[in-house]
Amino acid sequence: MSLGRPKPPPLGQPLPAPNPRRSMSTAQAYAATSPTSGLLPLRIERREPEPHDVEIAIAFCGLCHSDVHAVRSEWRPSRYPLVPGHEIVGRVTGIGQDVTLHAIGDLVGVGCLVDSCRECVSCEEGLEQYCENGSTGTYGVPDRRRGGEPTQGGYATSIVVDENYCLRVPESLDPAAAAPLLCAGITVYSPMRYFGVEAGDSVGVAGLGGLGHMAVKLAKAMGAEVTVFTTSEGKAEAARALGADRVVLSSDSASMAQARDSIDLIIDTVAAAHDLGPYLRTIRRDGALIQLGLPPGDMPPVPVGALIRKRIAYGGSMIGGIAETQEMLEFCAEHNITSDIEMVTADQLNEAYDRMVAGDVKYRFVLDIASVKEKA
Repeated sequence: MSLGRPKPPPLGQPLPAPNPRRSMSTAQAYAATSPTSGLLPLRIERREPEPHDVEIAIAFCGLCHSDVHAVRSEWRPSRYPLVPGHEIVGRVTGIGQDVTLHAIGDLVGVGCLVDSCRECVSCEEGLEQYCENGSTGTYGVPDRRRGGEPTQGGYATSIVVDENYCLRVPESLDPAAAAPLLCAGITVYSPMRYFGVEAGDSVGVAGLGGLGHMAVKLAKAMGAEVTVFTTSEGKAEAARALGADRVVLSSDSASMAQARDSIDLIIDTVAAAHDLGPYLRTIRRDGALIQLGLPPGDMPPVPVGALIRKRIAYGGSMIGGIAETQEMLEFCAEHNITSDIEMVTADQLNEAYDRMVAGDVKYRFVLDIASVKEKA
């Protein structure tokens, strides 16, 4: 592994001027109106494309577990009505007069970001996800360029975004199965890219859910030997089918002991509080454990001695910037990688949310937006 990554190009400037008064169109969507309402059909407003905007007819939108937290106000109070969805794939149907990056008919995607300040150090380095003035999420976030009204996401028939935050989706990828790449895919790709995973490295993946199954596929495509850590013995066959070279039952101390000093980088996707001590003992000198799963409560204390004795790095990571996400999509096209999905229709959304909470999905749900149109 070699730390760091090439500096991606900055996003386009100058910044668009705020335009709180503008013409509007409407889209059919599914939205929550309270923490307990569930998702209901609702018509919402979308702005008409401004000079640097693209209008997208959405075909598919992935369901992310963070959507559940937002809809139910579990992380923080949400502003309602709320249209979730930040794994969006569709076709460009309209462009502003100054758009140069996309054309009508292009297959495109929108991930977790629709804006950032473009002026801070992070934005200048192509790391908009860490914007020091606050990036603008695809839904549920006040849009400071448009009077502070909340953004609304992809469980809808259309969306309008700045061209610089719109991604090219390779035509060779299945568009529905590509949708979760825009969150789950980039979330695991970014730390592996940062740590320079390459052929001969050993990557561990803790947890085999929506993030974990993408980590296995991407690490294998990078040439790594992949070990899956799981608490469920029943997931061993599925892990190997995804490409894992080895499966270790993390609840079995003997199995964990056999894996000692064998891993260069662990991608930890577990979203429940868990003891990191056993995992750290599997890491070689100068290795790292990167936390992606966000537990609802505090984690047990990290055994600092385990870090010190082998110069192990422990850190966290989130999504990638726009340039890195584009790079990830092209890497996936080159290696024919998409997410394993189950398609759902609009009337199955609330059931799908309950199933996500119960862990009853292999491995990501994707909403067919044609069903949203039918309900309209």
